[in-house]
Amino acid sequence: MMKLSKFVALLLLLALVSIQSGASIRSQKTEQAYVTLLYGDEFLLGVRVLGKSIRDTGSNKDMVVLVSDGVSDYAMKLLEADGWIVEKISLLANPNQVRPKRFWGVYTKLKIFNMTSYKKVVYLDADTIVVKSIEDLFKCGKFCANLKHSERLNSGVMVVEPSQSVFNDMMSKVNTLHSYTGGDQGFLNSYYSDFPNAHVFQPNLPQEVLNSRPVPDMERLSTLYNADVGLYMLANKWMVNESQLHVIHYTLGPLKPWDWWTSWLLKPVDVWQAAREQLEESLPGTGGGRNPNDELLVKFLFMLPLCAVLFSYYRSFLQTRAFCRSSLCDHMRHLYYRIRSNGYAGVSSSSTFNSANHVPGYLGGLSIIVCFVAALVSLACGLAIVPRQVMPWTGVILMYEWTFTIFFLLFGGFLHLTYLWGKMTATQVSVASHPESLDDYSGKGHLRQGSSCDLAAWYYGLGMAFLAIAAPALPCIFGITALFLRLGLVVAGGIVLASFMTYAAEHLGIRSFLKGFEDRDTTRTRSICI
Repeated sequence: MMKLSKFVALLLLLALVSIQSGASIRSQKTEQAYVTLLYGDEFLLGVRVLGKSIRDTGSNKDMVVLVSDGVSDYAMKLLEADGWIVEKISLLANPNQVRPKRFWGVYTKLKIFNMTSYKKVVYLDADTIVVKSIEDLFKCGKFCANLKHSERLNSGVMVVEPSQSVFNDMMSKVNTLHSYTGGDQGFLNSYYSDFPNAHVFQPNLPQEVLNSRPVPDMERLSTLYNADVGLYMLANKWMVNESQLHVIHYTLGPLKPWDWWTSWLLKPVDVWQAAREQLEESLPGTGGGRNPNDELLVKFLFMLPLCAVLFSYYRSFLQTRAFCRSSLCDHMRHLYYRIRSNGYAGVSSSSTFNSANHVPGYLGGLSIIVCFVAALVSLACGLAIVPRQVMPWTGVILMYEWTFTIFFLLFGGFLHLTYLWGKMTATQVSVASHPESLDDYSGKGHLRQGSSCDLAAWYYGLGMAFLAIAAPALPCIFGITALFLRLGLVVAGGIVLASFMTYAAEHLGIRSFLKGFEDRDTTRTRSICI
């Protein structure tokens, strides 16, 4: 019995060792690896696209993602399903506490120097994409990076030969070496102070030449391995031959390629979006870089404004059913008098002249201010409501839908208040001076009946919507990619839009007041359009 129990225990021990060794084999297959960092789920999509771009070049080397506590379990499972080796790490605190809070954990990037289980690693930021094989980088020296702005190394793409002694030396100097950025990049520039004098890495040297010389401590990578989108936008072209590019780095601060609006501003984002669309469905609902949670939210955001519009029109129909039941002749006669009155429904020429004397002088300016404030608030709300990582076309459609909806609700509410203001003013004037003048309007039933919706408001509204779409679309219409020319066209379109909004806001504000003034004794059937 004792021997049997020992035998069973031995089998369990062997099974456990086998499982552990199998897990070790699965976690590390090669001696060289591509590495990136993930601090939170915001950059998850970037890491997924980066991984696909590496695999699309035919590489079979390990892909390791170092994740901190801010990364969700779902994100880690998705990355593992994509083929990444996920390693949990703790953040290294930034010793430069006076720097922006977003730099708090960036010193964690230094941990790639301590990945001694690999002989050589190629580090890539999550906002990079590989467009051509970079296997040659594993031939690089002990430390390789790319220079930006003539004398500053960029830590977005690096080749590192991990070393425990180098990492310990870095940790001993993090509190003393100056960082011009307040982050890891500034520290590395101080640590490798002689880096600008390093020789340029030559990937095509014969192997016998590489074996005959000592391994360089530092080598500089060409721009081909770290093409800066910021420089592209300034020059409207790459600094090198585009067909020879290996890595594109989306360095423009908040304009990351996974944000839907970036695709409409930066032409090189097309490369990233094309790779995103080809992402496989590693987990249910993740094909094409989709987020299952966002998919449900997008459908809700798309349907809600449409339902609100349909509900408003349904209420308008119920309120104006008496008008809708009128005869066709009455309807045509009403339109005829609208045309004769130059679009001012319910306002005759004589009554307009009399009521215009009571329009506050500041109403036009107030209407313009409210219009532009409503536009800014609507734009901000639209940006806040639409999920950042939806597809570009989905984002722009939702953005316009919500911006227009919120704007028309805000400015339409102001026009309704202006209408009530005019009605109240007219009542006060009539009661105080000539109450008998109310009978003068009893013969103008064809004008006072009003329509189910004010056509002039629709004309101006559609005009503003058209210009709001056309202004940012001008560069795309004319095929212009140069940054400054593109901005110039957008600004020109914006000036036209602002001029139109100024005229429309002033006109509609005064018009609403006058209509309220003329409708002081009439219970009109109206919709939400004023």
